[in-house]
Amino acid sequence: MPASVRWMLVIALVGAAYVAGAKAGRSRYREISRAARNLWDDPGVKKVRDKTYKKIEKAASRAAKKIGA
Repeated sequence: MPASVRWMLVIALVGAAYVAGAKAGRSRYREISRAARNLWDDPGVKKVRDKTYKKIEKAASRAAKKIGA
């Protein structure tokens, strides 16, 4: 089988798998998306996120001072 035919076959199979997965996976995607959003909005996660942002800002400020910016 020539290489170009193999590539066309691979592309066709990937396309078919994508379409089938997209149709079957929409509800699972929504479920995962909802869980991720709930985790992101969790008060404990928000607290840690805020502390992390403050530490990053301090480190960036110190680095800027060191390089004279």
